[in-house]
Amino acid sequence: MSKLLIGGNHGCSAQETQIWLDEMRGWRTNRQIRMGYSGDMYDLPALKWTQSSFIQPQMMMEDRYFYDPDSGKYTVDRYLDDTEKRYGGIDSVLIWHTYTNIGIDDRNQYDLIRDMPGGIPAVKQMVSDFHRRGVKVFFPVMVWDQGTRDEEKPNWTATAEMMKEIGADGVNGDTMDGIPKAFSDAALKINHPLALEPEAFPGHDEMLAWNTMSWGYWTYPYAPDVSRSKWLEPRAMVNVSARWSHSKTEYLQAAFFNGVGFESWENVWGIWNGITPRDGEAIRRMATMERGLAPFLVSKDWQPYYTTESRGLFASYWPLNSEAVWTLVNRSDYVMQGELLRVKSAPAGSKFFDVYHGVELTPRMDGQDALLSFTVEPNGYGAILQVPGALSAAQQTLLTKMRSITQKPLESYSAEWNFIPQTLVEIPTTKATSQALEGMTKIPAATYRFRVNGIEIEGRDDVGVDFQYPWEPSPRRYHDHIVNIDTFWMDTNLVTNEQFKKFIDATHYKPKDAKNFLRDWKGDTYPVSWADKPVTWVSLEDARAYAKWAGKRLPHEWEWQYAAQGTDDRKYPWGNTWSAEAVPVVDKGRRLTSPDAVGAHPKGASSFGIQDLVGNVWQWTDEYEDDHTRAAVLRGGSYYQPGGSIWYFPQAYRNDEHGKFLLMAPSEDRSGAVGFRCVMDAQ
Repeated sequence: MSKLLIGGNHGCSAQETQIWLDEMRGWRTNRQIRMGYSGDMYDLPALKWTQSSFIQPQMMMEDRYFYDPDSGKYTVDRYLDDTEKRYGGIDSVLIWHTYTNIGIDDRNQYDLIRDMPGGIPAVKQMVSDFHRRGVKVFFPVMVWDQGTRDEEKPNWTATAEMMKEIGADGVNGDTMDGIPKAFSDAALKINHPLALEPEAFPGHDEMLAWNTMSWGYWTYPYAPDVSRSKWLEPRAMVNVSARWSHSKTEYLQAAFFNGVGFESWENVWGIWNGITPRDGEAIRRMATMERGLAPFLVSKDWQPYYTTESRGLFASYWPLNSEAVWTLVNRSDYVMQGELLRVKSAPAGSKFFDVYHGVELTPRMDGQDALLSFTVEPNGYGAILQVPGALSAAQQTLLTKMRSITQKPLESYSAEWNFIPQTLVEIPTTKATSQALEGMTKIPAATYRFRVNGIEIEGRDDVGVDFQYPWEPSPRRYHDHIVNIDTFWMDTNLVTNEQFKKFIDATHYKPKDAKNFLRDWKGDTYPVSWADKPVTWVSLEDARAYAKWAGKRLPHEWEWQYAAQGTDDRKYPWGNTWSAEAVPVVDKGRRLTSPDAVGAHPKGASSFGIQDLVGNVWQWTDEYEDDHTRAAVLRGGSYYQPGGSIWYFPQAYRNDEHGKFLLMAPSEDRSGAVGFRCVMDAQ
């Protein structure tokens, strides 16, 4: 992100800082004139809230604090109560409904909203529940989603219409350095103004005119950088993002210095990067001050690098009419105290308040200047309020609140970061049998070296990425373990439509959440000629129900991989060299066609004779869960691969790769490219 840099007190005199400030003000004026800048969007009553939307998490829709699959209900209050308890609550929320799962089939970004539990009516009510708590709602737009089903209208039109239908307030532009004006125009055309929030600083300054929000990916030197967008348009809101960092101090201090907000992102693609207690308390205090001082923080007369009396204490000055605020950050590891701020030519009768501690200050006058004594914690925050007389009721309320929440020093809260452990969801054993059932193959016992890695696009090899097997101390991307596997029976072929219909006819099975169940069937049966094709559009729960009825179970992942790989560590079920003849032809179209019939590619069989382990449809195996996320291990890859973007669900054709598929609810989890096979325990 482009930004302005300045050393401020870090080696600059007050005169040098004033010269810089004058130059920067001149640059801003000239820049606005040259680009014909208009800030009319910031004056729209419907978008005024963006100027005080300081804390915004990106939340995966699969987060277990947001939706309860057992009750089939969105749990907005539980989610918000948790954020309030841990870091003081949020002002807006970005509900992420696409990546990482998008592209596993042909559903586009709008289809995935329609497929959220309860469909559009329930999503609309969920948005209303956030509004009831004073929280605005964003959804992302993926302009890169050009390989799935064609919505048959421009992104901007489809986005505006969808956001109006569900009552959402804004749009985050994924991977975008500025959302095109067409999105704003489309929203205004249907009388539903949207806050536009590109992922990065607008690529052209002109885009600030309609991109009223953005994210900040900054550098964090000792002397804080000045936000280019905030400097050009003081009403622009930036939410500083620190998705992978375990410590947020640098990010929060940069945000507070600039009078902007923070992206309190913890569930990062199903990987929990939780906010530490110290950072949570810092967010609570910072956000409380910013919310209470919000009118000051859009001052067109903002002055970054107001001179302080202590090296390492950086201040921004925010004058507003006859009042003023200073926001301060201590970039040092030690407490600062004493006379820290000189207010030049302080008007007679001015009163000063230490907002952070919620107390009035008594200045020492040095001629016309007021010298203020107060304390700022190590790596901490401060704010000074100057008023000409009595405090307003709102200001008094703010001081009272700050006085109550700053009784304990920040350093008394733990800054230790910990991952959250995952557990394997149990797969009950079946009745052991020595007799082969029709269509099953015996897989002999083995001491097997189980080596596999996740194909997640992001996360590198950080702790928390991918899965945590029962023998591992933490979740991680790469896995290597000796597993003792007992003899078992495995379906030679994937479960077919014909077989699944026998289950339906025998049990009259009807899932509680039936949306998308057997979506490609017509009425109560599969299409003509699809009898021997793998059944798809079945959730993990549907597959388990079938397996239980059949006296079987789903395979553990290591059983699946052993059946595919044998004991010779081969890359593919058939050997170590890729063979296009061993798998179905890849489909890169924008609409799903259908899987191939089971057994149609005998050259793809494993050494045990198991068919279609790779390249036909993904296959359900294990499920893992932690406090915030449920995810299934998918094996084998599929024939469907939408093109045009690196962000679609990646394929895992190799025996040593698996996919992590985030789970929310059956309606969302079912896919036209996911099927399953079963196993039985053997005597």
